[in-house]
Amino acid sequence: MEDLLSVFYEKFNGEHEAQTFFAPGRVNLIGEHTDYNGGHVFPCALSVGTYVAARKRDDQKLRFYSMNFPDKGIVESHLEGLVYEEDHDWANYPKGVIDVFRKAGYDIDTGLDLAFYGNIPNGAGLSSSASIELVTGVVLEELFDLSIDRVKMVQLAQQAENEFVGVNCGIMDQFAIGMGKSDHALLLNCDTLDYQYTPVQLKNHVLIIANTNKRRGLADSKYNERREECEQALKQLKQVASINSLGDLSVEDFETHKSLIKDETVLKRAKHAVYENERTIEAVHQLNAGDIEGFGKLMNASHVSLRDDYEVTGKELDALVEAAWYEGAVGSRMTGAGFGGCTISIVKRTHVDGFIEAVGRRYQEHTGLEADFYVVEIGDGAKRLEEEKI
Repeated sequence: MEDLLSVFYEKFNGEHEAQTFFAPGRVNLIGEHTDYNGGHVFPCALSVGTYVAARKRDDQKLRFYSMNFPDKGIVESHLEGLVYEEDHDWANYPKGVIDVFRKAGYDIDTGLDLAFYGNIPNGAGLSSSASIELVTGVVLEELFDLSIDRVKMVQLAQQAENEFVGVNCGIMDQFAIGMGKSDHALLLNCDTLDYQYTPVQLKNHVLIIANTNKRRGLADSKYNERREECEQALKQLKQVASINSLGDLSVEDFETHKSLIKDETVLKRAKHAVYENERTIEAVHQLNAGDIEGFGKLMNASHVSLRDDYEVTGKELDALVEAAWYEGAVGSRMTGAGFGGCTISIVKRTHVDGFIEAVGRRYQEHTGLEADFYVVEIGDGAKRLEEEKI
């Protein structure tokens, strides 16, 4: 924070003090590709994330600077006529949030100086974009004394990404980052936005995120393809079942009616969506019962389904997960969109160093790539920080 504040005053000068804010990254423990199928997800906020130093201006100018992209310099915009501009790159995310807040009727009548720093690993799929969006939301809430429900803020952040930036994301990332709670994960029904906090008491275990360092080149096109396949399955199942989404189906109902789906590939996609939703709900029961081993088995089953039925893993993610299984992880699975990105594993605390060394070695032997590992803690959601001064 001291470095960020020093950079803020160096770039923006001025006499008024900046205030500091934070929004985390997120990881999904289980419940993958269920969000747009009206199912449940089980994410948590992380202790890494996006830090911002911010203050109001006396005019309507907006100035953005990121310590992560110093080559971009200060990006300047204006409250009036906010539009997506390709050369503004990362700054389109905070611009989008400011724009949707204003269009929703929130009184943001002066400009801002904002300096950002993020310690979420680039390209890891831990949702740096939603972290930037939510930290901007809490800046606006605090500096302009807005009365805004947190779920409403989450929805506006998603709207900014959908409509201003043009990325058709679901709501899970923004929800986990906006609503996160230290040492808890969120069971979220993506259809209704009903949610409940569940304590994550790992006792003698830790969470380890491993980054394949494989760029997710296929993720966008395959994502759209999978959505279309699930919509096909839903349309066919609606002939006999009164449902709005695949998440409305129990496993039993799916097995009863699955013969309606004639295409073998579409059938596999629907099977994953239905079974993964049930696995996610069951995983929360296991965690509440203190059964870490049971939770881990469901994580493993999730990965197998994503590999075989949904087909979104790829050799790098499979190699990393299989190495984690071989080296004794209680549970390990891909997390995120797939085709690269990260895995999440539960590992005994006493085995962490050996696990990282052995899994990293196996992964490199199989893929030629070097994985990065992060032992992570579950942190709070987006908030103002108290340490505002150097």
